[in-house]
Amino acid sequence: MRLFTVLLTSLFTLAVASKDTCGEITPQNNCINFQVGPGTGCTWMCQYCQDQLATTNYYFTDGVCKYETGGCAGNPIAGVTYTCCSN
Repeated sequence: MRLFTVLLTSLFTLAVASKDTCGEITPQNNCINFQVGPGTGCTWMCQYCQDQLATTNYYFTDGVCKYETGGCAGNPIAGVTYTCCSN
């Protein structure tokens, strides 16, 4: 059980270690999954999805971030897995 906890903690730490370095992501079925750390906002998330999916035509499956007047807005939560997909 201890080994499982250490492995799980290590994987989680790698996933949220830095909102600026998420590693190489290969989109699956035109979607990517990722987690963010504390303080990461929708502006960063929208740019990340745009960069990883190589398109400006994408959406978040749970609607966490949406474009509104003034840019990308929403309230992401650290440690939650988010998915964005290209149309």
